[in-house]
Amino acid sequence: MISFTDRGAEKVQEFLAGQGGEIQTAGLRVGVRGGGCSGFQYALAFDTERSGDKVFEDHGLRILVDEPSLPYVHGAIVDYVEGLQGAGFKVDNPNVIAACGCGSSFRVADEEEVSAV
Repeated sequence: MISFTDRGAEKVQEFLAGQGGEIQTAGLRVGVRGGGCSGFQYALAFDTERSGDKVFEDHGLRILVDEPSLPYVHGAIVDYVEGLQGAGFKVDNPNVIAACGCGSSFRVADEEEVSAV
């Protein structure tokens, strides 16, 4: 399960409406890619459902996750934050065991442990 905070859902809804996105078919894609100084980085984008996606619904919105990313983001909460370093989506992920100082990449427990989630 992946979910939104109230603020995260509000911003996704705003962005989808601004792009003319159809809430019934479009959503926020939450993915994980290799890279960054800690090993993984989030890949967030507005998209439509693809074959093999796991689709979660929260606050009337869709969260799309490709199958390889699912073990790394299971249980995550997507928020939207504004601060001195700018504004954007933030993923609160219970699978993260370490993150880099800049906050753009993260590390998870051994893959075997993550896959058991």
